[in-house]
Amino acid sequence: MPSETSQYILHRIGTVLGGRDEWVEDNWYGVTATIRLDASRFDPGAVQGLDAFSHLEVVFLFDRVDPAKIRTDPRPSRGNPQWPPVGVFAGHGPFRPNRLGVSRCRLLGMDGLDLHVADLDALDRTPVLDIKPYMREFEPIDPVSQPGWSRELMQDYYRADR
Repeated sequence: MPSETSQYILHRIGTVLGGRDEWVEDNWYGVTATIRLDASRFDPGAVQGLDAFSHLEVVFLFDRVDPAKIRTDPRPSRGNPQWPPVGVFAGHGPFRPNRLGVSRCRLLGMDGLDLHVADLDALDRTPVLDIKPYMREFEPIDPVSQPGWSRELMQDYYRADR
C-alpha cells in the first residue's frame, strides 16, 4: 500500500491550443479550442470511436497556478463575502493541492489527433492529462443537491459572452 507521502508522475497526453489565454471567471460557453494529442505517443487509433460522442470529460493541469499560493483554509468563493466560507474541496477553483482541473466540453469535430472542442474552461497551452467520453450513465442516479450560493456563483459560467 502506498504511503501518505507517495508521489505519482503524470505525463501530458496533449495540449490545449487556442481558446482563452487569460483566466476569466465566466462566459465559457462557445469558447472554442483544440486539444492536440501528443503524436509521439499516440496514433489516430487512440481516438477511434470518440467522434460518436457529443461531449468529453477533460482532466488538465492548472499549470499557471503558483503552488505557493494554494490555500486549503475556508474562504468565500471568488472572494465574495456574501457567500459562505468553504474549504478547497467544496469548490471548483484552480488553487487546488494537486492543481488538477476537470471540465466537460462539447466535441465539435476531430482531425487526426486534433480534437476540436467548445466550452472547455482551460487556457491556451494548458497540459491535458486525460480525456474520456462523457456518458450519461455516469451521472448520479440520486437527486443532486447543492447550496443556493453555488447556483448564484455559477449562473454565468457557461453563459455566452455578450
